[in-house]
Amino acid sequence: MEYTVVIHAADEGGYWSEVLSLPGCYSQGETIEETVKNTREAIESHIEALKKDGQPIPVGDAVVGTFRVKIA
Repeated sequence: MEYTVVIHAADEGGYWSEVLSLPGCYSQGETIEETVKNTREAIESHIEALKKDGQPIPVGDAVVGTFRVKIA
């Protein structure tokens, strides 16, 4: 399965991430690489918790792409 992850710069330094199709699935790290690693672990834990609770497992999301817009 593939999930779209958004990584944000944290105000206090480092980064935090959110998994769009897994509400409540977040992670963080000091570097982007660490954040990605921690997010993979968070996704695995989140899915395990859903399975344990008998909840459906989202199979991904419909995000086709992302872009940034800078307003001057």
